[in-house]
Amino acid sequence: MGRVLGGMAEVRSEGPWIHTDDGRRLLDFGGYGVFILGHRHPAVVAAVHRQIDLHPLASRVFLEPVAARAAQALAAHTPPGLDFVHFVNSGAEATEAALKLARAHGRNAIVTTRKGFHGKTLGALSVTANTTYQAPFQPLLPDTTQVAYGDAADLKQALAARRDRACVIVEPVQGEGGVHIPEPGYLTEVTALCREFGALLVVDEIQTGLGRLGTWWGVDAEGVRPDMLLVGKGLSGGVVPVAAMVATAEAYAPFSRDPYLHTSTFGASPIACAAALAAVRTMEREDTVARAAGLGARILAGVRETCAPYREILVQDVRGRGLLVGIEFTEERAVGELLLELIARGVLVNHSLNSTRVLRLTPPAVVEDTALDLFFSTLAEALHVTAAHMAG
Repeated sequence: MGRVLGGMAEVRSEGPWIHTDDGRRLLDFGGYGVFILGHRHPAVVAAVHRQIDLHPLASRVFLEPVAARAAQALAAHTPPGLDFVHFVNSGAEATEAALKLARAHGRNAIVTTRKGFHGKTLGALSVTANTTYQAPFQPLLPDTTQVAYGDAADLKQALAARRDRACVIVEPVQGEGGVHIPEPGYLTEVTALCREFGALLVVDEIQTGLGRLGTWWGVDAEGVRPDMLLVGKGLSGGVVPVAAMVATAEAYAPFSRDPYLHTSTFGASPIACAAALAAVRTMEREDTVARAAGLGARILAGVRETCAPYREILVQDVRGRGLLVGIEFTEERAVGELLLELIARGVLVNHSLNSTRVLRLTPPAVVEDTALDLFFSTLAEALHVTAAHMAG
């Protein structure tokens, strides 16, 4: 990949910009959903600096107040009842924590969705429904079933065969699955089916949460309260990796009874929790969620307008919610062509790991109008060249 992209190395960043070792500056509309606050937000950087000077890593013996404050700040914005915050180091680790907690409740049959993405560690990979990534590591976790995303009837059939022993994991919008947005009411139906058949519900908001969809959480649109909520990416503030599994008191009870059932040397480290606390406080202060909603609507409308001349011949669909936008192409090759054309012109975007015909945009909420204008003009140029290449 490095050779294909010209061998550039990224060496510096700020706001929506990445700088390379050859002096180039690129507008970052990628970042896999991490940089909702942009790169190196001053408030987060300052909090991390203070924590490094004070106490970056903990002994794991005594109480550690930074983790408590970060947990309190995060839980203030999770759906009601989701109050128990278990900090980890990555989104995949949050998935692992949820799967282990489900097993502690006797829910050892897992139901996931096709094209769902939840990480690549062994347990998380078991529910990341892509044979490309799974095949070299089989056998994975047993009794794992895939159902069609957005299809409540398919889920009902799977749960009926696994009454009182299932754990369901689902995303509000499939990010790596190609920005697949379910019909309104889907999450409500999923929740009702889990209650009917005694299943635990895990909602993966690692990519969609913390304002990415223009709401604090994707579940907010339907007022859904899962048993567990997975948080990551933006929780880092774009500075220090950190993630969390947040649970209700009832769901978290096995870990409450014995905190040593699932531990990590670096989980809930003071430096990571300082970043998480600063990220949440900054989002509150700067009204990042509302900004993401407004900016996302502008970007989606602009991308649709820019892609309109290429509908059917190159672009099949443009869809999104908040600052998560997908451009689906008629051919897989067009994704790679357009990605390279955009990067050559100074705009960074992402492909979708579980949907090879979808180019994905996850811009930060700190993009100013001049940068937005640059993005649209660059996208128009890159589409024109890509269309010519595809036609030739």
